[in-house]
Amino acid sequence: MHEVLTTASPGRAPVTASDVVDATVSVRGVGKFYGNVEALRGVDLDFPRGKLTSLLEPSGCGKTTLLKIVAGLLEADGGTVEVDGKRVRGPGPERAFVFQDFALLPWATVLRNVAFGLELRGTPRAERERIARHYVGEVGLSGFEQKYPHQLSGGMRQRVGLARALAVDASVLLLDEPFSAVDEQNRRKFQEDLIRLRVSQNKTFIFVTHSIEEAVYISDRIVLLSPRPGRIARIIEPAIDRSGDPDAIRRDQHYLDTVEEIWQGLKEYVE
Repeated sequence: MHEVLTTASPGRAPVTASDVVDATVSVRGVGKFYGNVEALRGVDLDFPRGKLTSLLEPSGCGKTTLLKIVAGLLEADGGTVEVDGKRVRGPGPERAFVFQDFALLPWATVLRNVAFGLELRGTPRAERERIARHYVGEVGLSGFEQKYPHQLSGGMRQRVGLARALAVDASVLLLDEPFSAVDEQNRRKFQEDLIRLRVSQNKTFIFVTHSIEEAVYISDRIVLLSPRPGRIARIIEPAIDRSGDPDAIRRDQHYLDTVEEIWQGLKEYVE
């Protein structure tokens, strides 16, 4: 049984959080081997509807493996994954994946890249372009619809990937370290945009990151995984008000205390 904690205000001890009542994704007893290497063992985890959950752990502990199993891109060697009560047996339209390396079509414009998932579904051109234009605007790329990937910065290409995932209207968005390839300034802007999108879109986000600061800043829940084989070590729910000034949040003592608390919990694994 893993520990679920809600971080309290400074000077108060963490308190036990309630169980997840409404879960979009349920993972039960999931295990995974790569040859003789056991990557995951007995993972039990729920992802709350409309919330952003980060998977955080030292390198090589199975967080991307778990993400790809939820996406249906990898098959587990044991256990089950369900999305809205239906067992995952492969990729599905209710899940969209945002890759670390952008994975854009180099020969297609921004607009067509964003609309590509709708094109595969057979959505009429006028409708899919209308939807794509909306999400191009949502990620701050209005005016770049006819540009090609090679004409964009790395940060802009990642925005295209995020817009493409949003455009297909999946209920679950899976993000594999999507901001790792951009500079710190763009990364912070992306984090702020992601908080806004999570509220406006009301989707379930599952986010893989190596950054403690990033996880605390953007997440409703942070799942800490143990070293290989990956298991759920702890779940933290940062009680942070993200409606204010972003810079003020990063200076807030509660934010800083939560970052330090997680670091102390992970430090033994790193050492």
